[in-house]
Amino acid sequence: MSNIKLFESKQIRSVWNDEEKKWYFVVEDVVAVLTDSKDPKQYVKRMKLRDKELAKGWVQIVPTLLIDTSGGKQKMSCANTEGLFRIIQSIPSPKAEPFKRWLAKVGYERLEEIENPELASKRAREIYKAKGYSDDWIEKRIRSIAIRDELTDEWEKRGVRQQIEYAISFLFKSIRFLAFSSAKVTMRSADPGKGFSYPSKTSGYRRSFANPHCP
Repeated sequence: MSNIKLFESKQIRSVWNDEEKKWYFVVEDVVAVLTDSKDPKQYVKRMKLRDKELAKGWVQIVPTLLIDTSGGKQKMSCANTEGLFRIIQSIPSPKAEPFKRWLAKVGYERLEEIENPELASKRAREIYKAKGYSDDWIEKRIRSIAIRDELTDEWEKRGVRQQIEYAISFLFKSIRFLAFSSAKVTMRSADPGKGFSYPSKTSGYRRSFANPHCP
């Protein structure tokens, strides 16, 4: 399932609310698509000044959600289909009606993907292909998403405590791997009488600590 939707070849970022079973779309992206505005933030501000009723109910229909961006996850103003229908009423655009039909289609496709998860993977491939990514990149991306989803599901089943235990276990395994791989890793404190070293040999692994009570 891709969080990037395409309307007339233009990207609209979205996030799926599993609890509500609804898509939420980034309002700025929708405004940019419908108005071709170079500054959708300013357009939204002016729109709220024009439509006082919309401004009053803005907080209720436009929550702030975490969205994946090129700079990492960021909080952005989003709205579900019902909220967007209300916002569209304040946007004089010939694209309004086609966009409403597009929203209905996106919602229907998500229901299809819930029943048949393979459709989500197929549609994600089509979107990445349309964005110009290579087949090799697309396959790696789809595979990484699948692995991430499986890991997330497993963590949810086991609970947060086991997630932490798993992370700690993984950290220690990584440290041991680095110790084995290095020719020699030596660490000492400022006091020459105290310290520890991790000599590493191909035949085995030895760990030694200096006696902290040595003079």
